Amino acid sequence: MNEQNRFVQKILIVDDSEMNRDILSEMLGNEYEIIEAENGEEAVAILQQQNAVISLVLLDIMMPVMDGYEVLAVMNSNNWIQDIPVIMISSESSTAVIDRAYELGVTDFISRPFDALIVRRRVVNTILLYAKQKKLEAMVAEQIYEKEKNSSLMVAILSHIVEFRNGESGLHVLHVQAYTEIMLKHLVKITNKYKLTNDDIALISKASALHDIGKISISDEILNKPGRLTQEEFEIMKTHSSVGASMLGDLSIYKNEPLVKVAYEICRWHHERYDGRGYPDGLKGDEIPISAQMVALADVYDALTSDRVYKKALSHETAVDMILNGECGKFNPLVMECFKHVGNKLKEESKTDAADYRVKNQMIDVTDEMLQHEELLAAERTLNMLKYEQMKNNFFVSISNELWFEYSEGSDMAIFSAYGAKKLGIKEYVINPLECEELRSVVSREDFDAFVKMLRNTTPEQPVIRYDCGVNFCGSIEPMRIIARSVWSPEENNKFTGAIGKIIHIDEETGSL
Repeated sequence: MNEQNRFVQKILIVDDSEMNRDILSEMLGNEYEIIEAENGEEAVAILQQQNAVISLVLLDIMMPVMDGYEVLAVMNSNNWIQDIPVIMISSESSTAVIDRAYELGVTDFISRPFDALIVRRRVVNTILLYAKQKKLEAMVAEQIYEKEKNSSLMVAILSHIVEFRNGESGLHVLHVQAYTEIMLKHLVKITNKYKLTNDDIALISKASALHDIGKISISDEILNKPGRLTQEEFEIMKTHSSVGASMLGDLSIYKNEPLVKVAYEICRWHHERYDGRGYPDGLKGDEIPISAQMVALADVYDALTSDRVYKKALSHETAVDMILNGECGKFNPLVMECFKHVGNKLKEESKTDAADYRVKNQMIDVTDEMLQHEELLAAERTLNMLKYEQMKNNFFVSISNELWFEYSEGSDMAIFSAYGAKKLGIKEYVINPLECEELRSVVSREDFDAFVKMLRNTTPEQPVIRYDCGVNFCGSIEPMRIIARSVWSPEENNKFTGAIGKIIHIDEETGSL
């Protein structure tokens, strides 16, 4: 490997004694890039700026301004301790001192006076340990993603085969999944009767996509009849629930899989009603699994608010009134309470475009799945922090009327603020933006290509660019400035991973990214 291209790991040495810092730096030699701080406050400031690229912290305990324990408290509150190992260094060697350090998350403890061999060995071992842990987390995350993708893909194929025959858009399955998840999450907040975990909710939501799989056995003449079904035709239509359950029950190899079990319940019993007047088995009350109860209500609500071959879509308000008035059958009072409380969420979800729904929920599902696996506990706090920061960012963007965008090289997707997408006349989520004709209408091809070239020519040291051009803003071409900052991954030898930025009128710029 070319020595100039070798990735040099950074070690932060925090000690109020300049001599101690010099000794440690000398012991570590030229293998690492050394950053020094003479007190805890300086260390925290450095970590705020460079936490993503620091491989290890050597931390003294007794220091002025802010001691080592306070630094560890800050690292814990910011979740840095999950990704940056800390070796405590001190002449204090009492059990109480060491125990407190370990309780706050240190990886190792070295007592003064220093032994060069011990210091080097422990530094190398700690860095290697964390590197292996990150590699393991990445491998597990990839395995979870592939498992989730393959499972979701097969469910989607099966459910959309039915929808294709039924002349529907494909949104019915997506909506039922979303409505089911929303109501189940509220259910566990208001009662502990059903003992549902996050895994259970995710499983029920996924399995709900197969609720109508039995319709594959119904003839096109009945399935797509534009008028009212005769009693005989209706009896044939009703068989889809038992047929779907039989199809799943016949999967002898997989019938004990949790997904198949839950899908069986939903298929067979999502037309049962709480008062026993449903079909095919006339179950009453909680004889009906809660999975089937929730999907039943989600299915009814979407059927009412969607266009079908035999009717036009009803308004949200009309559908709610019909369900609450018992015009669509009797439902569990707890389920109805959930329905009433999350009505506005269901209404918003019903407006979601199919492409937007898939993009947003694929990201959410993968993140949630990762958080639910014990193998990834070391990354859990960091991911939760990222979710929280994204939520805050989205909120402030939504109320600030800024034309903001973000591009990810890995997913090849651009995300625009709601305000920006509306003003530019594009979608909030744009896949493969470099080839998107919709984006070509925002700026000229010449300007678009020039901007992309400038962005590709940025470096980690000089990541910010400004480009002035005409932008199609609210239907007219206006002089605007695109301010963008490239994003780089230090873990992959400063690989370009995307960009963030905003578009403003040229006379509005007040600062930089």
